[in-house]
Amino acid sequence: MLESLSNLQITELFNPQLAWKNLPYLLQGLPMTIAVSFAGMAFGLLLGFFLALGRSSSSLLVRWPSRVYISFMRGTPILVFLFILYYGLPLVGLTLTAYTSAVIGFGLNSAAYIAEVNRSSLSSVSKGQWEASKALGLGYWKTLWYVVTPQAIRIALPPLTNIFLDLVKASSLAAVITVPELFQKAQTVSGRTGDSLTMYITTALIYWPLCIIIAAFQERLEKKFHYQA
Repeated sequence: MLESLSNLQITELFNPQLAWKNLPYLLQGLPMTIAVSFAGMAFGLLLGFFLALGRSSSSLLVRWPSRVYISFMRGTPILVFLFILYYGLPLVGLTLTAYTSAVIGFGLNSAAYIAEVNRSSLSSVSKGQWEASKALGLGYWKTLWYVVTPQAIRIALPPLTNIFLDLVKASSLAAVITVPELFQKAQTVSGRTGDSLTMYITTALIYWPLCIIIAAFQERLEKKFHYQA
């Protein structure tokens, strides 16, 4: 076995010429990967914000549904929901496009994680901020929007970026419902050429700098918020 590994040529693991030849085709799926990731994150941020408020609510009728939703979404695979949205809903007369199914699926799933980040970030802001705002005559929503949320963003930014990075990588799951994103393009090429390993390594090498760019953008935002603070 060791002899066979030593005799293995690097081109048998990764074919640079094949990767370079098919790179333009693979990159055609990159805009869709970015679109699904950003749209899913935007949906998750919106839903996650209200879930966080519901999770912290004093009303049982609001708090417990939020807790159940968060627990359920964090405890079930996102792939299941992609199949339900794209393949299951047509059975009851509701048909969604592959892109819409992916955005909704990723948004519903990421919202559960985002809600917990938002909840902890909002609760970390001193209660004195609420009391001071109340003394100045600000209502709940104005205090939340103008006083508490800007402070919570600085705390929430790093974990939210990590969620987004996970979402970018998880967007490859959209290939199973025919979304023409990066990984789906790689599957098409690997099926045509028979060299799956080269295509999958090339795909990984595309995801890597994309995530590096996102992480670098996160660092700039952190410095900006730290400077403003």
